[in-house]
Amino acid sequence: MLSKLALSGIKSKLKDYIVLLAGLVMSISIFYMFQTLAWNKDFTSENSMINSIQLVFNVGSVLLAVVTFFYILYTNSFLLSLRQKEFGMYMLLGAKKKQIQKIMFLETLVIGLVSLAIGIGLGILLAEIVGRLLMSQLNFESTTYAAFFLPAIAITLVFFVILFLINGIINSIRLARLQVLELVHADAQTDRVPVMRKGKIVSAVLGVISLAIGYYALINMENLRELGLILAPLATTLGTYLIFSSLIPTIVNLLKNTKSLNEKSIQAFTFSQLRFRMNGLKKMLATVTMLIALGAGAISAGMAFQNNISILAEASDIYDTTIFDPTNDEESILESIDFTETNEYRYKIDDEYLYFLGEDLENQRPLVYKNHMSSDFSFETKRLEADIPEDTRDLTDDQQYMDPEWSQFIYSISEPNWPDSGAVVVSTEDFLSIDEPEKTVFIGKTESFTDYLPQWQQIYESQQERFESVMYYSKYANYEILNGFSSGTVFMGFFLGIAFLAMMASCLMFKVLSGATKDIGRYEMLRKIGVRPSVLSGSIYKELFFIFLFPGIFGITHVLVGMNLFSFILYEPYYKIWLPITLFLAIYTIYYLITVNLYKGIVLPKIKN
Repeated sequence: MLSKLALSGIKSKLKDYIVLLAGLVMSISIFYMFQTLAWNKDFTSENSMINSIQLVFNVGSVLLAVVTFFYILYTNSFLLSLRQKEFGMYMLLGAKKKQIQKIMFLETLVIGLVSLAIGIGLGILLAEIVGRLLMSQLNFESTTYAAFFLPAIAITLVFFVILFLINGIINSIRLARLQVLELVHADAQTDRVPVMRKGKIVSAVLGVISLAIGYYALINMENLRELGLILAPLATTLGTYLIFSSLIPTIVNLLKNTKSLNEKSIQAFTFSQLRFRMNGLKKMLATVTMLIALGAGAISAGMAFQNNISILAEASDIYDTTIFDPTNDEESILESIDFTETNEYRYKIDDEYLYFLGEDLENQRPLVYKNHMSSDFSFETKRLEADIPEDTRDLTDDQQYMDPEWSQFIYSISEPNWPDSGAVVVSTEDFLSIDEPEKTVFIGKTESFTDYLPQWQQIYESQQERFESVMYYSKYANYEILNGFSSGTVFMGFFLGIAFLAMMASCLMFKVLSGATKDIGRYEMLRKIGVRPSVLSGSIYKELFFIFLFPGIFGITHVLVGMNLFSFILYEPYYKIWLPITLFLAIYTIYYLITVNLYKGIVLPKIKN
């Protein structure tokens, strides 16, 4: 009997449970994917770069687990509030409170098991796609990687089953504290109109000051460092909650008291509804604002880190490739690359020195960065103009040394197995007199280094094979190291951001819908006095638009200012930031439209939308 009541309860609130399921499935699937990538030991041991980012996915799992716990706690409390009157009626008809608690517990468990089944299935698909993308990005092919990973399934099942049991127990405790009359009259609570008192004014001022301090810390993070890392999140979070508890209700009051706005259509009713609702929503809207900042910020940071890889690789060397004595195979690879500049320098090696022909260096002056040594780094280039000594072998402490930029360049084009005495520049006559085979070193620059990664990889592997006994440096090798450390952060940021945004919008939706039943009478009264259905529908769109608008504006502002947090470790923290903001707006708009339609289905049940 209890199981039938639980199933009928789920059916009666199916739309609400589907919203809950959507957020849970997203969280479970991403959690499973993180576990697969973190604990697949055979896979991580095959590649040192994969192994080095294992910690990133573990950290992501912990963050996701914490947010998911509070998400389930929050949404289940909303579902309980929606069912209070129904449970009260059961008790009036003779059901015991323990039986009602079992019904609620069974409903929570059923929803949890269904979401686990769907979430793990979707997680396997995600793990397959993301795992392959990660290997492709790191130019690595695994023979042991498996998206269907039993340890990850076990960890996911155990964690979420425990989570659902805890939430079921918490709901039972909440239900036990409520009296029968409280349950029956759950919809008959009085709404309080927010009043602007002196305390609210002080709270609003403190909120603005606190938010300003938080923004100042974010903008000046490079100078504040550790102090900024502590001050920014604390001050920003405190300021957000103070503003939403005081300033936002005041703004809504001003809208309600503006005569020109309230005289149009039924906007007086719309703003009155918004004013009544704002008092119960203010804390929730502040929480949603912070989730928006975390979600969109995580995606933005991930994209900025990905872009930073190419920038750091570019900073390591102007020229994209350095090839010593190119073979026929290597020359054929070079023919497939569209270079903007190429240079070749002749050299010889004996037991004492590596000799560069000064004539080649003079005629093919290389590019160098203008401000390579300054803290204000830029990618502006210049031609090396300093004179080259005719013979650098004879320079002493009392004589002119070679220009540092020339010295650095010559070091960069010196063969890895050079003699202990180092590289020197000699005249044409001396170069020809050296009884050693002549060699060449080729350097080339393209418009975009990342456009030719397969070719750079082939050249690197070929050169590495030739100089296997020594460390062979290349721009490509540096790029791969950076790419390996950043790739895990990129994927974690993207999927954490998606999960946070989905749960954020679900929480806001639940909060709005939990109070919808109390509005049925108000809309029914308006219909009886002749207000057209289209006007009522427009009122709902406007009211919920303002509810979604405030956290959206503040959340995006937090993201735009908060990206300064990475200004001292990223060259372009705002790289393509419009992409995550567009993604957020798309998710936010979808949830807004779903919320409007679900709300209309509750308060206007007899009107076809």
